[in-house]
Amino acid sequence: MPTNTTSPSLSRFILLLMTTAIAATAANLYYNQPILPLIAQEFGLTNGQLGSIPALTQFGYAFALLFISPLGDAIARRRLIACLSSLLVASCLLAVFSPNLFLLLIAVFLIGVSANITQQLIPFAASMVSAENKGATLSTLMMGLTLGILLSRTLSGFVGEQFGWRAVFIMSAGISSIFGVLLFIFLPSNKPHSQLGYWALIKSTLSLFIKHKSLQKYTFSGACWFASFNVLWATLAIHVSDAPFNYNAQQAGLFGVIALAGVIGAKLAGRWVNKLGSKNVVMVALVLIALGFVITGLFAGNLIALIVGIILIDFGIFSAQVANQVRVFSIDPSAQSRINGIYMLGYYIGGAIGSMVGLKAFALYQWPGVIAVSLLFLVGSACFNAFAKRT
Repeated sequence: MPTNTTSPSLSRFILLLMTTAIAATAANLYYNQPILPLIAQEFGLTNGQLGSIPALTQFGYAFALLFISPLGDAIARRRLIACLSSLLVASCLLAVFSPNLFLLLIAVFLIGVSANITQQLIPFAASMVSAENKGATLSTLMMGLTLGILLSRTLSGFVGEQFGWRAVFIMSAGISSIFGVLLFIFLPSNKPHSQLGYWALIKSTLSLFIKHKSLQKYTFSGACWFASFNVLWATLAIHVSDAPFNYNAQQAGLFGVIALAGVIGAKLAGRWVNKLGSKNVVMVALVLIALGFVITGLFAGNLIALIVGIILIDFGIFSAQVANQVRVFSIDPSAQSRINGIYMLGYYIGGAIGSMVGLKAFALYQWPGVIAVSLLFLVGSACFNAFAKRT
């Protein structure tokens, strides 16, 4: 039975459970991307309307980062995670039975809100380890996040193509139920660091962002590179469904397997941070991401170039994220949920903007437009990182 401790230790079993739960939960943010063409066929949607589905999912996640994440500093995380797990299952079932786009948008927004489970588990794990072990711990958790983000597309594409897009949300409800029970049973209890009331907690979250200039730079840098990431993945399924590829949803989902290079990046970044420093790791990662976009742009329509580009992009994205979160969690150990929440809020607002901008750019200028806006976001990210302090 879990015991009440101020700083519960992080066993290998708990780390494994957290990592797999993060993978399973984060997948919900991306299940809808490979099945967008299937949803469009049923509801008769334009590309512009389709963009609202991944965007509302990201906005729901961003909403929770501001209004739910701070609760991790004031409420026992195991209880909070149990409530979010219940909401996630209910939201997936709402998506299953949605008869129109309006209700589907409500469902995916709530799915985004309840996926805040990931951002309760990450600071929880960080609070259980010493400063010198944070890099290794976060790299393991980010492996789970990477697997969830990338394999979600492959799994969703397969299930959607074989059984229809609604089956994807049935599957998600089942997986979410299993992990909700496991986390409630096995997660240790923790004593919250803050006694603030809810609105005081929210206010203190915003004040932390104003107080720490370094947090502002880390946040804007991460938001920009995650925007470029979502520009790619929000448009990829549509891009490869046209000539010369002409792939179906299942085939489009297989690009998630190719992008598993991100797992390697997430794991290696934890080691590189201690040797090179977070700032240098982020800058090298941004160069790799930009190179990936340039390759896919110069050799548009070439499958090998697309594969190589995706590998570089995902490797760089998750390497940068591990390095960035190590320095974010070092800002104020007593307010990790609030600081992580405000950082990830900016990160996923960037992702939502990237999804919308990417689909708009594709509609207007096709694949060259996608590459152009992605590179612009990366330039912005590099500028913010250049002015961040060396860590």
